[in-house]
Amino acid sequence: MNFFRGVMGGQPAGPQPSGADTIQKLCDRVASSTLLEDRRDAVRALKSLSKKYRMEVGTQAMDHLIHILQTDRSDSEILGYALDTLYNIICSDEEEEPDKDKIKVLIVSLYIHVFWSDLSVYLCLLTALLKSQCAQVQGIILVSPMGVSRLMDLLADSREVIRNDGLLLLQQLTKGNAAIQKIVAFENAFERLLDIITEEGTSDGGIVVEDCLLLLLNLLKNNSSNQNFFKEGSYIQRMKPWFEVGDDNSGWSAQKVTNLHLMLQLVRVMVSPVNSPGATASCQKSMFQCGLLQQLCTILMATGVPADILTETINTVSEVIRGSQVNQDYFASVNAPSNPPRPAIVVLLMSMVNERQPFVLRCAVLYCFQCFLYKNQKGQGEIVATLLPSTIDANSISAGQLLCGGLFSADSLSNWCAAVALGHALQDNLTQKEQLLRVQLATSLGKPPVSLLQQCTNILSQGSKVQTRVGLLMLLCTWMSNCPIAVTHFLHNQENVPFLTAQISENLGEDERLVQGLCALLLGICIYYNDNSLENYTKEKLKQLIEKRIGKENFVEKLGFITKHELYSRAAQKPQPAFSTPEHMLFDHEFTKLVKELEGFITKAVHKSSEEDKKEEEVKKTLEQHDSIVTQYKELIREQDSQINELKEQVSLLSSQKDQMQSAITQQLSQIQQHKDQYNILKLKLGKDSGQSDGGQQVNGLQLEELTLLREELEELRRQHTLLNTQLTDKDKLISSLVSTATYSPAQSVKY
Repeated sequence: MNFFRGVMGGQPAGPQPSGADTIQKLCDRVASSTLLEDRRDAVRALKSLSKKYRMEVGTQAMDHLIHILQTDRSDSEILGYALDTLYNIICSDEEEEPDKDKIKVLIVSLYIHVFWSDLSVYLCLLTALLKSQCAQVQGIILVSPMGVSRLMDLLADSREVIRNDGLLLLQQLTKGNAAIQKIVAFENAFERLLDIITEEGTSDGGIVVEDCLLLLLNLLKNNSSNQNFFKEGSYIQRMKPWFEVGDDNSGWSAQKVTNLHLMLQLVRVMVSPVNSPGATASCQKSMFQCGLLQQLCTILMATGVPADILTETINTVSEVIRGSQVNQDYFASVNAPSNPPRPAIVVLLMSMVNERQPFVLRCAVLYCFQCFLYKNQKGQGEIVATLLPSTIDANSISAGQLLCGGLFSADSLSNWCAAVALGHALQDNLTQKEQLLRVQLATSLGKPPVSLLQQCTNILSQGSKVQTRVGLLMLLCTWMSNCPIAVTHFLHNQENVPFLTAQISENLGEDERLVQGLCALLLGICIYYNDNSLENYTKEKLKQLIEKRIGKENFVEKLGFITKHELYSRAAQKPQPAFSTPEHMLFDHEFTKLVKELEGFITKAVHKSSEEDKKEEEVKKTLEQHDSIVTQYKELIREQDSQINELKEQVSLLSSQKDQMQSAITQQLSQIQQHKDQYNILKLKLGKDSGQSDGGQQVNGLQLEELTLLREELEELRRQHTLLNTQLTDKDKLISSLVSTATYSPAQSVKY
């Protein structure tokens, strides 16, 4: 009794005669009654008191309840009352700190009892124990022989109630424990769970499908070993039928929406950007090959799909194509079922720049566009091309037109999204940054067109909303970084630098600090990537301007406002835009990387003296010359590699010919020897027959003719043999020369 009193959290707060006396009487009745009906009534009464008098029932009735579980297990009603009572005792909303050692002993005793009894009867109790004391129960099951295996057997139980309770138990058991997750996975969990999902009707199934999906999420999320096992077991291919939702998309039940939402989450777990790049790429490849990506794109373009499912499908497609050239190319080819057909990218961008669309949907489309362009120079070129004068089609809407429309619309969120999207079309792509400088915009009738770059700075100077200005400044910083030609175009407008210095030097409110920091970053880029081609805005003159108008320390302080902003840290965490409200959309994930990269360089560049700049320029020129020399040697090495490969092929051919000639010489030597033998035999015969009759002279005449022919053949063979030997010697010399050339390393002659 003292043991259970300690287990349940100490002594009762104070004697309550009515409750305590009643509980004591009921316990005596449970212990002494010979009739099952009396014990059942007593346990039912204890159950009704267990919530209000949890402590008293726990300390006085625990032994009796466990005894009931052992002795009256044939009566399901009394077992149900006993389990419900134990559940109420263990699961309480009260925050208590029980003696952990004693609670562990209790769990061990119950657990051992469970495993030596009918496991199915105690599922609810074990699940309750896992909810209240998860880590301790997990530890006990983990070290128990065959513990997880016995629990996994529940999934194959023919009784649906037992199987379903087993699912709930395994959900609790696998939470946050990688070791148990791996054991469950290798106990054939994936096969069993996917079978149950199929049997229950996949997305059209009920709560059991949901429970299976939740357990799969537990097993796969943040567990690279299980993810690899899932992929290697070809289970990704079995996910494709989940998304065959049919043509009739009306009347989606709440359960179907929940199921599909979890199914999409499972796909995302396998291709999450936080996974290792190799593992993600392998899963993306499998999803394309088995048709899963194609199926998701079908849902993407379907009508009648609920908004939350459509949003999550867009997010899922985003991560399936992110960084995968094959998948990105396929996505670029997808058309919406409209008349005339429009590319899926265009249809999605129309939603992104439409302020009437839900905020989360617009965020999802932006993420999809970013993922489409991630490490996709081909896609970047196609997007920028839709903005160039030679490719504009007046009869159709293009991605470029939508981005420009969003960039300069009255909706600040559209401005920001379009600016970020266009920035991703330029990310790490110098060619497209230079190409975008060709874009001209017609602002109004009768006025000459202005460049896209200039129109961005015009809107900045008009003092628009903070979100709009932040988006435009991020676009300009991305565009001009590592692109001296774009910097020159920007500096060529005499109004741009005074505008930036005025913005940075003013004492503005909290909301404007971020804009000031971005203006400082843009001005710093104009210094760091300046090729000194404009006399009025060389590096040195811009630094003098900063020192005179702003002050170096003040400039660096304003630049530091960017990384200190709360929303900067949030955006830096993951690629997907995750904002609670439209007003919080200020930073893009890829842009935070650019800031981190440039902040130190710009700070150093601003503080450098002109002498240091000159030295740096000299070093840069030296490095460029060095790079040029290295490039030349690389080209030379490539050429010599090509020559060596050709020579190796010649050596191989000549070696083959040499072998053939050697074989021919061997045959000829054999023939010469045969002729010599015949010649000697004929000579002997000729000598013996010289003293014979005229008839013998006739024979000798024939033999002499044969001997003469043999002599001639022998001489001819000797000549051929000599010729072949000469050719063989020449080829040996050529092969030695070629081998000597092929083994020569050109890199040994390179001097730095």
